[in-house]
Amino acid sequence: MIIGSYFWCYPVTSLIGGMAAERWGPRYVVLITSLVSGVLTVLTPAAARLHYIAIVVVRFTLGIAGGFIYPALHALIARWSPPTEKGKFVSAMMGGTMGTVMTWSVTGPLVEKFGWASAFYVPGVLTLVWCAVWWYIVADSPAEHPRISDKERKYIQDALGDKVKKSKGLPPFKSILTSLPFLAMIILHYGNLWGLYFIMTVGPKFVSSVLGFQLSAAGVISALPYLARLFLSVIFGVLGDCIMARNLMTTTQIRKFFCLFSHIIPGVFLILLVYAGCSTALSVALITLSMGANGAATLTNLQNHQDLAPNYAGSLYGIANAIGSTAGFFTPMITAYFTRSGNGFEQWRPVFFIGASVYIVAAIFFIFFGTGETQDWNFPKDDEESEKSKKTDLKDAKDTPLSVISSK
Repeated sequence: MIIGSYFWCYPVTSLIGGMAAERWGPRYVVLITSLVSGVLTVLTPAAARLHYIAIVVVRFTLGIAGGFIYPALHALIARWSPPTEKGKFVSAMMGGTMGTVMTWSVTGPLVEKFGWASAFYVPGVLTLVWCAVWWYIVADSPAEHPRISDKERKYIQDALGDKVKKSKGLPPFKSILTSLPFLAMIILHYGNLWGLYFIMTVGPKFVSSVLGFQLSAAGVISALPYLARLFLSVIFGVLGDCIMARNLMTTTQIRKFFCLFSHIIPGVFLILLVYAGCSTALSVALITLSMGANGAATLTNLQNHQDLAPNYAGSLYGIANAIGSTAGFFTPMITAYFTRSGNGFEQWRPVFFIGASVYIVAAIFFIFFGTGETQDWNFPKDDEESEKSKKTDLKDAKDTPLSVISSK
């Protein structure tokens, strides 16, 4: 109950996190939710001494705050990253993976030397220090940043053009929800999260139950898949930016081509894992390669919402993430269903086939129906009306005799 309480409200706040960032600014949304998270983490030992229900309340509130973070960061990226550098910006969000690995590495020694409560105090205090750095360094947009050069500000603003504005209104939900490219992006994102949850939950269980090797017990080995994804996501991000800068592919072609690496190849590795036999080394290698190849998601589902509607990138990611997070409920249930009569290769084979199929089918659907083009509904209605007004004025000016214009 304590562990699961974090996720009770996480999908809901993930859904609204992007809209909050677009309305009030991602800088404030990330700052406030991170402050809340840091304070609650520091208070966790006190809650534990009070009652286990107190920990449930703390964890539940942490989940509420945590749901805002990633949609708000995507809204921030949309306002700061030039199209030819977006891959590096998105891959930098894999810092969350680095945080996970570092926390695993640090908390063990902390508990042994200073007691279990220090595993909450140290990360909590570090979060509060980070909030101060965030407040000083970050601004909602280049136009609002007091310390960047005029050259850098002009470069970013010229690169973004008129695609991103400081939106105050609600997203055009009717247009978004009836958009086939947006549906394709959601399916691609769902396939990605299905694969990630599959590796995180089912992969270690398979290695421990079938191969008799406790993957999570070996700290370095358990971190390998995450480190591989972190490292390769940066490589893929830089590669995508180079391709974009040299106009070797269109945005749509990049998104569809790299689905081969982010979804199809990881799916193939999951199938091969079933036939790895009792080779622990080969099984760990296949899990690591599957997660590593998925680092290309920085060029596919983790970036496509930025293409479709930079004005509402946070909202689009929030919707996709809220739907995609349900994969965390289904993968353990499917695993339990097929392995209820045993833990042999025959029982596990359909589990891996399903995981691989979701990966691959999602990619195929996106390849047919996805796009990297900015959609018409990215631009608020008042902007459209203003543009129409300008065109009407221009037409009237052309139709008006020169003598009348001169007299006016």
